[in-house]
Amino acid sequence: MSDEEISAFLAEQRVVVCATNGLRGWPHLMPLWYVIRDGELWAWTYAKSQKVRNLERDDRATLQVEDGAEYQELRGVMLETHVVIHRELGVVAGTGTEIFERYGGASVGEQALSAVRAQAAKRVALEFVPERVTSWDHRKLSGVY
Repeated sequence: MSDEEISAFLAEQRVVVCATNGLRGWPHLMPLWYVIRDGELWAWTYAKSQKVRNLERDDRATLQVEDGAEYQELRGVMLETHVVIHRELGVVAGTGTEIFERYGGASVGEQALSAVRAQAAKRVALEFVPERVTSWDHRKLSGVY
């Protein structure tokens, strides 16, 4: 995929699978909702989650966003990233608000903003800084594999 196709693909998809390095050496995979800021994926999660503990030890994560049911439809993007963990309440609440707006489909009202603020105290924002991006789109193969 071109850079423009990758951007459009990430903007239309809704779930990223985040792989961090577990304490015992096994990959730890978890789905996340995300937003895109200046070409980077951002998410939020509970500060005490396993993925955050893993990232505190090793800031590397691999992300994968994929789509397609049949082989000839498969497409996706894989990002090798370093993760910045943001704990500042304003940054965390801002990320949560963006996620609520993206997945709720509308501006966040005062009641939802209160819920975001309440959750932000227990969460962190994750900024995924890409080191390497790989993509594929089997629809472009025209049946030739």
